[in-house]
Amino acid sequence: MERPRPASLARGALLGAALALPALTADRIGLNEPRPVWQQAAGVVVLGVAAAVSRRLPLVAFGLAAALSLAAAPALFSVSYGPALGVFALLLGLRAGRARPAVLCFAAAGCAGTARIALAGVDPAPEWFVMTGTLLFGCVFPWLGGRYWRQSRELAEAGWLRAARLEDEARFAEERARLRERARIAQDMHDSLGHELSLIALRAGALQVAPGLGDEHRAAAGDLRAAAADATDRLHRIIGVLREDDDEPMPLAPAGETLEQLVARAAESGLSVRWESTGQGAAAERGGVAERLLHRVVREALTNAARHAPGAPVVVTVTGRAAGTSVTVTNGRATDDGSRPAGGGTGLLGLRAAVTSVGGAFEAGPHAEGFRVRAYVPEQRPASGPARPARAPFTRARRRVAVGLGAAAGAGAVLVGATFGWYVYAEKHSVLDPAAYTKLRLGTPAAEVERVLPERDVNDPPDERAPTPAPEGADCRYYRASGELFVSVDHFRLCFDAGRLVAKDVVPRVGLSGESREEYEEFAR
Repeated sequence: MERPRPASLARGALLGAALALPALTADRIGLNEPRPVWQQAAGVVVLGVAAAVSRRLPLVAFGLAAALSLAAAPALFSVSYGPALGVFALLLGLRAGRARPAVLCFAAAGCAGTARIALAGVDPAPEWFVMTGTLLFGCVFPWLGGRYWRQSRELAEAGWLRAARLEDEARFAEERARLRERARIAQDMHDSLGHELSLIALRAGALQVAPGLGDEHRAAAGDLRAAAADATDRLHRIIGVLREDDDEPMPLAPAGETLEQLVARAAESGLSVRWESTGQGAAAERGGVAERLLHRVVREALTNAARHAPGAPVVVTVTGRAAGTSVTVTNGRATDDGSRPAGGGTGLLGLRAAVTSVGGAFEAGPHAEGFRVRAYVPEQRPASGPARPARAPFTRARRRVAVGLGAAAGAGAVLVGATFGWYVYAEKHSVLDPAAYTKLRLGTPAAEVERVLPERDVNDPPDERAPTPAPEGADCRYYRASGELFVSVDHFRLCFDAGRLVAKDVVPRVGLSGESREEYEEFAR
């Protein structure tokens, strides 16, 4: 078992001393009824034990404070041990992780207080209200405050951990973005340079078969055509090393070139291509992601047609609708001997991934005696608004704790207000005028005495301060001599037997000297 550190011992001793101060001074200044010295000493010892175990066993510490408060007052509230009860409830919420044991402890304290009030209470209704208000406002509310404090610290720690994790994720995202940029550049080189080299080879082939060209120049044009084809193959192999197979990047913008301009440039280079456009609002004129994707599809299809089916007629058809745009590139059979229709390579695979990533459709394969590439790109609509971030779980936890705190505070305030109002009413309506008391004579019938008595008698009579024992078998009632609140005041004791007043005594307030007490009793007689 780990030994407690000196700092923890010092804090525990300081907490015990601070909580023992009200227990030792409340009786002396008249906020409590006087108690024997041994009771005060026992209370201080129990508070010291609770303070010592409050760090490791906060539930035990609160249970000791609650038991001490119930022993001192059935209503659970007392000036001597009320501060200790609230402090240990706060520490219970701060140091205990589970809520169920604390709730059970509160319920046990409430049941024990209710049972004691029912068995030994003088005025059960107000005492039960005081006990309930103390339990809610002096126990549950501090406990919820401690739990809120605990959760705030845990959330702060979790926030720092999340910030560190986000920094790591940002570094990974930056590295990923760098790799994606490399792949994007590689893809654009594959599409753009491959297309241009194919057009160069196409022009060289047309020059090679041009009439009236010398053998030397014809051979040079053939070498140029072979070199362009070889450069295209080498470019394809190099790009394959730079590209990422699992992540297809978005293509670069076509630098203002429309689909129709792309087809016209290919036709000028000697490719037998025809442009057809139907529908309204084609994506080529709309701009954005759809235009870039369609431009890439047409460029890749024309490049494949020039490389794998030279001399074959090519038809580019673009159909625009409100929901999206489709493009179809169809080439016939090659006119050169030994040539074959275009097959699907990595370029077509990349096109399929790019188109399907935006919700479109892509297909490529043999068609009739040639090859056909078809792509449909839906209209890309702007988002209606920024995405709403997901609410963190700890925010919901904070809201639940805040609602619990507010509910406990509201219920406690209502109960404390009702209890205070009942206390003021009971104390003010149990005051017997000292002048009326002096006129009372022993032997007076009880009916005549009732005429000058207030509506209520004292709920918690100070029997232990009475100057003489009550007459045996007599019914004794206590009345306040003053309407002052929250301080000890003088009381009058009237004892009745057989329907007559048989004894009257003055019970002095706490702190009254012996000489003053004798003078007051002489005046009262």
